[in-house]
Amino acid sequence: MSTYSRPCIRLASASPRRRELLAGIEVSVEVRPMDIDETPLEGESPEAYVTRLAREKAAAGHRSGGLPTLGADTAVVRDGEILGKPADAEQAAAMLGSLAGRTHEVMTAVAVCGPAGMLTRCVCSRVTLREIDAAEIEAYWRTGEPADKAGGYAIQGRGAVFVTHLEGSHSAVVGLPLCETADLLSRQGVPLWNRPVS
Repeated sequence: MSTYSRPCIRLASASPRRRELLAGIEVSVEVRPMDIDETPLEGESPEAYVTRLAREKAAAGHRSGGLPTLGADTAVVRDGEILGKPADAEQAAAMLGSLAGRTHEVMTAVAVCGPAGMLTRCVCSRVTLREIDAAEIEAYWRTGEPADKAGGYAIQGRGAVFVTHLEGSHSAVVGLPLCETADLLSRQGVPLWNRPVS
């Protein structure tokens, strides 16, 4: 739990996972989700897409001034196609079935708008899932976990049992690359672990 009595940054996201990751490095936040259009642009690459959304969220949250604002976006990418959150059990089964037994990419972009301007990083990780049969996928859906997760699974939850290999950043797959985020926050003058920036 953060030792800060006041928020250090504004988090332009409602994600409890991002809030928990930031609390782990003792960065307290003021949560202010930004409602922006998340429709991909024609011909936009997945990396450009998540970077644009992270920047737009950070910029929108920072317009009211005050605290540095962090925006982030994560996309599960299969063969260059962005997979969103499954709308129902049928879509979840098709989505997770298409990821089973192969490797896909997870791209997370983070942007921090503050005194140093807009600073952005994008991290790409590669996740390999084992083969998953239809009965397992159905049972997993009934847990409720896949319903609001891009790609239809959560590496930080029950979905971890499907993961055979991760190349890259675990925290980025969860929703926020902590190494890169800590660097951006430090460059914006935000202290970590309740220590001043040197």
